[in-house]
Formats: sequence, structure tokens, C-alpha cells
Amino acid sequence: MEILTVENLNFIYPLCQEPAIQEISFSIQKGEFIVLCGATGCGKSTLLRMCKPELTPNGQKSGEIFLNHKKISELSPEESAVKIGYVMQNPEQQIVTDKVWHELAYGLENLHLSQESIARRVAEMASYFGIGAWYEKSTAELSGGQKQLLNLASVMVMQPEILILDEPTAQLDPIAASDFLSVIRKLNQDFGLTVFLTEHRLEEAIPLCDRLMIMQSGRLLNFDTPRKAVSSVKDHADLLCAMPAAARISLNLQPESDFCPLTVREGKNLLEKYMQKKKIPDKKYQHSEKKALEMKEVYFRYERHSPDILQGVNLTVYENEIFCILGENGSGKSTCLKAAANLLKIYSGEIKIFDKKLKYYKNNMLYQNCLALLPQDVRTVFLRNTVRKELEEAGTKLALLPFDAEKLLDHHPYDLSGGEQQLAALARVLASEPKLLLLDEPTKGIDACSKQKIIQVLRNLKKSGMTIIAVTHDVEFAAECADRCAMFFRGRVMACETPEHFFSENSFYTTSVSRMTRDFCKNIVTTEEAVRLCRN
Repeated sequence: MEILTVENLNFIYPLCQEPAIQEISFSIQKGEFIVLCGATGCGKSTLLRMCKPELTPNGQKSGEIFLNHKKISELSPEESAVKIGYVMQNPEQQIVTDKVWHELAYGLENLHLSQESIARRVAEMASYFGIGAWYEKSTAELSGGQKQLLNLASVMVMQPEILILDEPTAQLDPIAASDFLSVIRKLNQDFGLTVFLTEHRLEEAIPLCDRLMIMQSGRLLNFDTPRKAVSSVKDHADLLCAMPAAARISLNLQPESDFCPLTVREGKNLLEKYMQKKKIPDKKYQHSEKKALEMKEVYFRYERHSPDILQGVNLTVYENEIFCILGENGSGKSTCLKAAANLLKIYSGEIKIFDKKLKYYKNNMLYQNCLALLPQDVRTVFLRNTVRKELEEAGTKLALLPFDAEKLLDHHPYDLSGGEQQLAALARVLASEPKLLLLDEPTKGIDACSKQKIIQVLRNLKKSGMTIIAVTHDVEFAAECADRCAMFFRGRVMACETPEHFFSENSFYTTSVSRMTRDFCKNIVTTEEAVRLCRN
């Protein structure tokens, strides 16, 4: 039985010429797990928001959306709140109270349920999600993964008929993201809950779903079983690069095959016949002797009586290398970047930038032809109505940029896609001509094709002599572009190696390709390396 039906849906944002949604029609059956994918800016989030009346954007709309054969525009606020659950990308945007228990009860209180009913539902949901241990905590104390789990529990306590999730793992580390997706699948199986999920992390999401929906330029390109839908994009390079590694390898090696592998196990079975007795020599990496960043026994805490966030950090990054820092949410990665940029004052230890102690950089000299930090939320960088004004104000020299920013100039920064915003913000900070560039989650919320552009830009910057340090949850990104990778845990650097050794020794902070190939051949961490080795 159909639960959600979309008929001839079109949508244009105010002051825009091109429609965000064009002639979209589909139906979702009760109990289905649907994954929606596509490039950044293709209309995914717009489509999801239009399925939740309270979040429907302003603009020119035609066509209809039905929930259980009733127009969603005719749902009462109570019906919409109860029947349609919605989890946003940024967990901070959805939390409205200061305590975990109150967040769980908030929606039910607004429905005027009895105290007994609220207490029973909240207790049951807290137990199901394992929230009991932090039930009394302040929401501000929670990690990113805990906040997103709380958002999900707060929605599920309302007992929705359909759960809509807009890139819910975008800000989570690999383990937290995997756990979160497993919880979604469990809800789908345990309750027959209908799930409509959009994700850029498709490696784990696609094998979980019943059908895969692919959008391109506001249109529905394909809506079919995962294997058929993935196979259908083999000639669309911008979409194929986002698909599971096993599928990408298979479509490169045997494009006419009727079977498209999606999981690590299926990919491993495919590669077994190609990789027997294959050997590759260890790659030699020789870093510069000159140090761009040096941290010795660095300690930092946000308040005098709070726990240390940085607990004796020792870290050395050499000139002209791309260095990636990985680790769980709350481990101190972003704090480490801010301390290196002198935005946070450490209480013990020593930080040097290009062999000069931070305290000797006076009168903002640190930020002039020396160091620049691009924050996690790049929108905080923008102050003007157009990219052109942003770059003019910053003094950016377009001719010196390692990418073409011309097509972005006349757009409002907030109207750009995630990848374009990242490039526009990067263009702004490059105006100071830094020798050391710090990036906090540079691939967060952007599609695989945009990620490839970011990687190429970083490689070009390295060729020009720049040193780049990136904090990231994206293991594929780190494997592809980093010279060295470090693991952060409980405020310390626990390991620091080249990607080949780093990822081949890890079980969870590693790439799918490494999991597929490590029994046959060590040190293979990217799909390109795997395909090249199989063809030789």
C-alpha cells in the first residue's frame, strides 16, 4: 500500500530562473527503506522538505504530494507533527531544550498528552536507544553522534508513520555514522517504519535500502532496486563516483556483467580471482625536513574546572605536505586546529608555526602570508551579498586561484551548492596568501564529484608550495589526497602514518577497498589502485 505519493511536482525558488524540482513523480510503499542520492544542488533536500509541510520552502510550486492518499497541504499541524518524522543534517538545528529528558518529552508535551503517557513513552524510547546513561545530561554536553541519536529518538517518540532524514550522518565520524544507519535499518525492520533517506555516504546506505532513487538536475533519473539503479549510472561519471566501491570496481572491470556487487563481501568475492599472487612495492614517502607546525605536550580546557580537551598533544607537520587528522566526534580535532591558529589559548605546552613560537607572532602577523583557517561551517566566512563582493573585499586575485571562480562571482554565497560554497570560502581565505592552510571538515555535506574537485584544488595548492592540514571524518578523502594521516583519540595523537599503512592497519577507520583487498594484497586503499592492480 502506498504511503507517500508525489505527482508531477515542480518547484522554483523566488528570484530563480531554473527550477529546483522538475516533473517529479513516484510512490513509496509502506515499510520501504528508500535512499535518495544525487549531486549537491540537484534538488534532494528541496524534495524532502516539500514532504514535510512545516519545512516546505517559499517559491512557485505545482503538482501534489499525498500521505496515505491525503494531500499533505490538508494535514493539520498535529497530524503532520505526528505522522511525518524529520531528522535534519545538523543536529544542533533541531535540539530545542537544554536537557536530554526534556528533549525527548518536548514533542509529546506540545500534543497535550497526559504526564503518565509521556513518562511511559519517553522511558521506553530512552531504553530502546540506549540513552539511559545520559538521560539527565545537558544537551550541550553531548557529542555529535549523541545529539543526532537524541534527535532521532525525539522524533520516534511521536510514533511517526514515515521517517525522513536529510543527510543525518554528515557530521558524524565513521563509527558513529555506521551505528546511526544501523539504528535506522533496525527501526525499519522492527516497526515496519517507512524510511526516506538522502545521503552522500552511500557505501553503507545503499546496501541497506529496498530501492534507490537517483536525481540529476532536479529530475528523477532512476528509481529501482539498488543493483539496477547503480548499474544505470555507469555512463554518468559524476554519479558513479559516489557509488559503493565494490560497484565502481566491478563496473570498471566488467561493465557488461549482470551482477553489480554492493557490499564489501561481494567486492571481496569479485577481487579474489583478480588479485591472487599480486604484489606491489611499498611506496616511499619523503617529507621535508622543515616543520610547518609543531606541537609539544599541548594541553587545553575550555573552563578551569572542566576536563582537558587536548591532553598532551605531540604533533609535527612538515612543509609542503597534505596532512589529514581523523578521529571520533569530541576527540579534540577541531580544538587542535583552533589552538594551532591561535584562536584558543593553551595553558601548557608549546606551539610553533614555521619554527617560530605562536607568542612571537604580534599584530596579526600570523594571518598575513602565513596561516589561514577555513572553519567547518564555511557560511560564517561570508559577509556580502555576492561572491564577487566577498572576493573584492578580501583582495583575492582571481588569476592566482588554483580553480576557476568566474561562474560563482554573481551568486549570493548562500545560493551556492555545498561544494561551491567550499570553493568560494577557500578563495576568500587564500587572499591572505597563506603558507599553511587549516581546513575543518572540507568535504562535509558535498557530493563525491565536488569532493574530487576539492582534492584537485588541494593538490594544486600543494604544488604551489602550500602546507595543508585537514580535519576530516571522510576516510575516502583522506586516503586519496593525504601524504600522512593521524588518529586523534581522547585529546591525543595516537598514530601517524602514510595512508597506505594507516588505513591497511585499521579495522573501522579505513576504506571499503582496504577491507576488500587486505587478504590478497596489502596497502591498497583506493578504488583507482585496486582497478589498476587488477588490470596489470
